[in-house]
Amino acid sequence: MINLFVATTVSLTVASLYFLISPFKETQSELLSRTSPTIYDVLIAFFGGLVGVIAITRVEKGNPIPGVAIATALMPPLCTAGYGIAIGNWPYFFGAIYLYTINCFFICIATFVLVKYLKYPVLKHIDPVHEKRIKYGISSLILLMIIPSFYLAYNLYIEKGFDQRIERYINEELVSKGYTVIYKKTTFDADPKKIELACLEKFREEEVVRLNENLKYYDIENTKLVIRQDTSDLKNDILNEIGHNQIVLNEKDVIIKKLQQELLNNKLENTQVLNECRILFPEIRNLSLAKHTFNENTDSSKVVGVMIYDSVNELDSITSTKMGSWLKSKLGMSDMELYRQK
Repeated sequence: MINLFVATTVSLTVASLYFLISPFKETQSELLSRTSPTIYDVLIAFFGGLVGVIAITRVEKGNPIPGVAIATALMPPLCTAGYGIAIGNWPYFFGAIYLYTINCFFICIATFVLVKYLKYPVLKHIDPVHEKRIKYGISSLILLMIIPSFYLAYNLYIEKGFDQRIERYINEELVSKGYTVIYKKTTFDADPKKIELACLEKFREEEVVRLNENLKYYDIENTKLVIRQDTSDLKNDILNEIGHNQIVLNEKDVIIKKLQQELLNNKLENTQVLNECRILFPEIRNLSLAKHTFNENTDSSKVVGVMIYDSVNELDSITSTKMGSWLKSKLGMSDMELYRQK
């Protein structure tokens, strides 16, 4: 018992510290499933204990099955209990500790039952009165553990049935009639129970009353339907936002096409001109051509062709003038400037 208490305390402490310093504190389904143990968890603990003790009683040793079976039954609820401590949610803590207690107890019960069945020799006999008290105590603890789990399992069954009837109601009364449900929340523990919905469409008061009256036809009793809607037309707002986004996209497409056209207008075929230029002017090793616009969007707008070339030696004035004239004729430009790359 001392070893179990120490191991439990260490595990709780480590789990609490982890969730305390961890940035990930969202409650996941794996954690929630261990805060409300049911009779199914009792059965899992019992049969897990049977697997462990059967493996231990085998002739072959070194079997990892007992450790795996017990670890998977005991560590998850302890981690969930540590999570409850870290976030200050005591219902989570007590629910997980209850599951941990169930697992510990029924692993022991499974061991006791199998040992009795295999008729292991008794190490020490106790007096019949004390033995009778132990049997009564074990029976009382079994009932104490099982009865709440039956109650929680029954509640889970009722809640799942309630959720299924609500889904059927929403599909038949709203979705199949063209309504778009964008929000749904059910409160099962309230009195009366509550269904909160939000739709793209707006509802008149008499429509809300009719929808509440139709709940009884789906065996949804003691439940109030609340439809969240404000004075604005949510559907139109969403459609307007989509339309605005489409306009913005169209404007961007126009700008992109305009820039692409400008690139095409200013682009010159460097490779073709270079091949011809090398034949006419062997001194040229490489060149780059571009168009530059001055005084854009004005009456004095002017497009000037610019060539930057690489040559063995500086071109003399005659060759440079001849090349400029050839480029003007070749490219159909009135102005052409030449610059040698330094």
